[in-house]
Amino acid sequence: MSETPVGLSAQPDGYSDWLSDLKGRIHGAQQRATLAVNRELVLLYWQIGHDILTRQTQQGWGTKVIERLALDLRAAFPHMKGFSPRNLKYMRAFAQAWPDTAIVQQAVAQLPWGHNLVLLDKLPGPETRRWYAAKAIEHNWSRNTLVMQIEGRLLERSGKAVSNFENFLPKPQSDLARESLKDPYRFDFLGLGADAHEREIETALVRHVTDFLLELGAGFAFVGKQVLLNVGGDEFFIDLLFYHLKLRCYVVVELKAGKFKPEHLGQLGFYLAAVDGQVKDPQDSPTIGLLLCSSKNKVVAEYALRDNTRPIGVAEYQLVESLPAELQTSLPSIEQIERELAGDGVAIEECRVNEDYFRH
Repeated sequence: MSETPVGLSAQPDGYSDWLSDLKGRIHGAQQRATLAVNRELVLLYWQIGHDILTRQTQQGWGTKVIERLALDLRAAFPHMKGFSPRNLKYMRAFAQAWPDTAIVQQAVAQLPWGHNLVLLDKLPGPETRRWYAAKAIEHNWSRNTLVMQIEGRLLERSGKAVSNFENFLPKPQSDLARESLKDPYRFDFLGLGADAHEREIETALVRHVTDFLLELGAGFAFVGKQVLLNVGGDEFFIDLLFYHLKLRCYVVVELKAGKFKPEHLGQLGFYLAAVDGQVKDPQDSPTIGLLLCSSKNKVVAEYALRDNTRPIGVAEYQLVESLPAELQTSLPSIEQIERELAGDGVAIEECRVNEDYFRH
């Protein structure tokens, strides 16, 4: 028990709860104030850029006006950053990219200025910029994460896995489940060659679990690898088990180093049934499966999933992105990888899920 400071009376009943509530309100006010300042700054930059653009296009002002304006603004506001000629040109480009003030006020102004510069530099049109802006706001991406997601072509890969979710999951869960999966998944952060074995990939994914979760996307929580299921006295091991916090369901991930085959779905479906019967809480949604293969025939996958009775998605994974020939020699050889993995035995362990964690 904490001691009462000298000169102060003992805490009255309910004081601790009241203090905790006040702290929460103060933190909330600070966050809202920060967001408000950022919003006003971004809108100011848009207005300056719009003024520059209007005067240059309608009144024939030349490009030199930006240099002069930068000098005058920095002289008038010496303690305020952001008035360099380069940033003023970005303001003009920003206003040109977003001519509709309503869009700026509703979406783009919620992002820091540095995020907006990334959208301008790396994306060609308003639709893709709007999509990535919305995702950055939804998932609270840092600037570096935004850059990584753009360079990883997240938009082109999101929701592209072949699945049968609409047949077995109610809306809107089926839509959310579909959008939660990608195709292909990029595992180039593992540093493995294209012919790596399933267990090598699995071990490396767990070793790089932070990067793996980032590639899987928002909502995935790692539960365990080689998760033991005891069914009728026989032991079975799930490659990787996750829980999706938005879908409120377990996600079984199975790795296949070769091309997709319809018989792969039978094993994965069995795992889903076992997780639903032994691990899933009654309040959880049905467990879904994600089968990751090095390659697949989309038509074959669609036919195989058509009459399957469990919600499953099928996607490809890429271990090594295509590199110029002069850079491919810098990749580790299979022999080097095998020597590294030789001392790292794969532990097979039973994973017990802390269900209380998933309820909060």
